[in-house]
Amino acid sequence: MELDQELFEFWGLLFEIVADLEKRLAAHMVAHQLTPPQFYVLKTLMEYGGRCRIGRIAEEHHLTNATMTGLIKRLEAMNPPLVSRETSTEDARSVNVLITAEGEQRYWAVYSSLMQQTQAFLALFPREERLEALQKLRIYFRVLVEHFPLPTDPQPQP
Repeated sequence: MELDQELFEFWGLLFEIVADLEKRLAAHMVAHQLTPPQFYVLKTLMEYGGRCRIGRIAEEHHLTNATMTGLIKRLEAMNPPLVSRETSTEDARSVNVLITAEGEQRYWAVYSSLMQQTQAFLALFPREERLEALQKLRIYFRVLVEHFPLPTDPQPQP
């Protein structure tokens, strides 16, 4: 019975945390004239050195190419544009997305303000409590990944 009650509290707390973080992130993005998906596209481009195939970005975010194309078009239509597109030199059917200088600046502005807010939050707790919480989270995450791996996508059959 104790485990059932703890299970209920565990999932309830996780859902509250995730929902709260999503709301806070969305509000934070609005202040920077972005949606969370648009920011994640900029983040992915930064991780790939500023250039990535549109299909790869879609895969990274578990979206269709059509959905990602819409996201990219909106980022491209901003004033100033945060991304641009070019046909791949290796494959004419493939489109690369490039982050613009303005896109990089916007990414770093969002990233910096998120880090400042997180730092201010963490500073509310003594260092020992922060380190203990981080250690517990690492353990929980490691156990979760080791004992309950995510299923891999099935490979298409020829």
